[in-house]
Amino acid sequence: MFIFNTVDEIREFVRSVRASGQKIGFVPTMGYLHEGHLELMRWAKRHCDIVVISIFVNPTQFGPQEDFDKYPRDLERDAQMAESVGVDAIFKPSVAEMYPSGYCTYVDVERITEKLCGQSRPGHFRGVATVVTKLFNIINPDQAFFGQKDAQQALVIRRMVADLNMSMEVVTVPTVREPDGLAMSSRNVYLTPEQRQAALVLRKGLRIAEDAVAAGQRDTFAIRQLVVDTIVAEPLAEIDYVDIYSYPELEPVTKMSGPVLLALAVKIGRTRLIDNIILGVGDKCS
Repeated sequence: MFIFNTVDEIREFVRSVRASGQKIGFVPTMGYLHEGHLELMRWAKRHCDIVVISIFVNPTQFGPQEDFDKYPRDLERDAQMAESVGVDAIFKPSVAEMYPSGYCTYVDVERITEKLCGQSRPGHFRGVATVVTKLFNIINPDQAFFGQKDAQQALVIRRMVADLNMSMEVVTVPTVREPDGLAMSSRNVYLTPEQRQAALVLRKGLRIAEDAVAAGQRDTFAIRQLVVDTIVAEPLAEIDYVDIYSYPELEPVTKMSGPVLLALAVKIGRTRLIDNIILGVGDKCS
């Protein structure tokens, strides 16, 4: 497995792969890998000849009061994990490599970024769309793999790829969970044992919504209120948002007549966690 730190190095590697007619799968990450990331890489390995991942903690998607400086980083650990699932190359650029002096170009995806995480984290998706566009231009993959846990992010990337006529396929991979149901996240390491137990309320809220839909409830206000009531009953939980939108359009909806995305963000202590479920007639919780 190769580790490249510059744009020129990874581009030369990609050129050699393309010259041999091989298909490239790409998984962008911010590092501190967990089983969810590894599952994305396994999917990429099954569908592509060569798998490239990026490890880059992108400063432009963090707000001024967010955890950029303390975001966990461990390249040696990440490299061992990536190699264990067959990754062929890691692109790990510096901030200066990605945003050199004088950098002033950004990518904005409108409308679907103005709600959920986009509303509570202004500028977040501008940073995500910008860095992913740059990574796509550098690596030029055939397929790129994203997790359903970050449902809004996956939809933003799909919209961006379609709108900018990028010649690649975006593949969304189901959420990977801990045995007790907590969605895997690099931020889970911030939780104390007590907070880790309290964090299960996110999954509990999604299950209650699923049960309500299975029982015939179609009023999105009523479904949302069930989730809110469940979460506020946990003393360590503070709701950022609980919202329901049509899927994949992310338009407001009052009565379910097709698939909807129930997405939530909740702070447990100082750690912000997200999760979601796609609800619809006959659907089961992912």
